[in-house]
Amino acid sequence: MTFKNKRRWRTVRDYSLGWTFAFIYLCIVRGEGTIEQGSVQFEFWDSIITSLFMGPFFGAISGISHILMMEYGYKQVSLLKLIIIRAVYVLLFLSSMILLAFAFYGNEMKLIDFAFEPGSFAVYFYILTVDIFMFGLMQVSMYFGGNNLIKLLTAKFYTPEEEERIFMFLDLKSSTQHAERLGHILYSKMIQDCFNDLGVVVENESEIYQYVGDEVILTWKSADGLRNENCLKAFYTFKARLEKRKNHYQKNYDCQPEFKAGLHEGIVTVTEVGKYKKEIAYHGDTINTAARIQEKCNEFEEELLLSESLRNKFANTSFGFQKLGNMVLKGKEEALTIYSVSKH
Repeated sequence: MTFKNKRRWRTVRDYSLGWTFAFIYLCIVRGEGTIEQGSVQFEFWDSIITSLFMGPFFGAISGISHILMMEYGYKQVSLLKLIIIRAVYVLLFLSSMILLAFAFYGNEMKLIDFAFEPGSFAVYFYILTVDIFMFGLMQVSMYFGGNNLIKLLTAKFYTPEEEERIFMFLDLKSSTQHAERLGHILYSKMIQDCFNDLGVVVENESEIYQYVGDEVILTWKSADGLRNENCLKAFYTFKARLEKRKNHYQKNYDCQPEFKAGLHEGIVTVTEVGKYKKEIAYHGDTINTAARIQEKCNEFEEELLLSESLRNKFANTSFGFQKLGNMVLKGKEEALTIYSVSKH
């Protein structure tokens, strides 16, 4: 299973669990020690069992709709159209739930009478609230990236810990010239498009750590980055995506954006920072070294450079490496050996 499919599976799983817990909670609140106003009386344990079936079913539908919206709708249509599409989905979702409940509990009632039973609007409002909450939670999770929201909620990194990680500093070539030629607004739109296309690196198990102007910092746990040469393939996956979309960039920006990158691996400290705006932050010389290696790309006219320590971690590789020599990087005292990378 590819990493992208794993992310899709996790989305469906999270929605399924969320809806199952939401239905069970509704059964407890409405069914324990209360009497329904309508003609349909729900037995408490029957409702719980029904929730265990309905939760995963409707959760899977919600998860798939979320995936389709994020992967194919986002940036393809305006925000207003996305909101309208989401509203239509919610109405269809709610209608499907009513039809399914009617099939089980409608008895000899008419569908219209069943749908507007006393107390039904409270249930509909609850369902709409849960859908909005879960969609919003997924958006917040995307904002923090990966599983960082869970890590923040569980205070996993409240106390700093050490991790062995690979970092890539990815920077737009000739950014100053692009900015002067396009102007701030059009240049920002181009960066926006590039970073949207950068999403393909999830196929290489990459975590997007930070966006800094026209630069992006990617990171992997060392084992993830070395497996299948993910940390190297990510650069070429992104490059291929930009090449595939060259007509779009030529038409809208009269250029083909190109990026350069530097890679390094080592021990970093990971911790939770911030009081009113929290995030997971990495600290350590490894990050600074990766940034300095990326700065050497222009000097050597290379698009991808990495440190010797990282290069030595690739035993059987499909990439070519060329030693560029020992050099003292800016802000460093000891010399570091750097290699260029080429794709066979």
